[in-house]
Amino acid sequence: MADIRPNAEEEEERKSQSTMEWVREKYNEQYDAWMPWIEDTFLKYFTKDNRTSYVARDGLDRTKVTGVEQVDKLQDGVNDLATSQVGQGGILQPVGDLASEGMKRADPRGKGGKDNGGLGIPVVSGLGL
Repeated sequence: MADIRPNAEEEEERKSQSTMEWVREKYNEQYDAWMPWIEDTFLKYFTKDNRTSYVARDGLDRTKVTGVEQVDKLQDGVNDLATSQVGQGGILQPVGDLASEGMKRADPRGKGGKDNGGLGIPVVSGLGL
């Protein structure tokens, strides 16, 4: 079982902070570590997108310039075709997954990293409780 007692450095830091500041800091650490994983899991199970296709779809949806319904429908079809190729089940899915992994590593919130257990999920003992 992992030792979840705080070390001397964490104990000293906690004494210098108010309880509310400490709770806010720990909440933000957990949010930063878990949110990229939650986003990826949501995209995997509830959409046919990965990060790459989701970002591409969002960007292409903003490019409608004509305002003509028929042209917009055609553009939507082309956009869906293009983004579905890098999404789940698409012919370029490996490329999309690789780009998604790069986006995840570049995400400023993704501080959990592979060094905390191999999956980007933080270890519980990191709470300092």
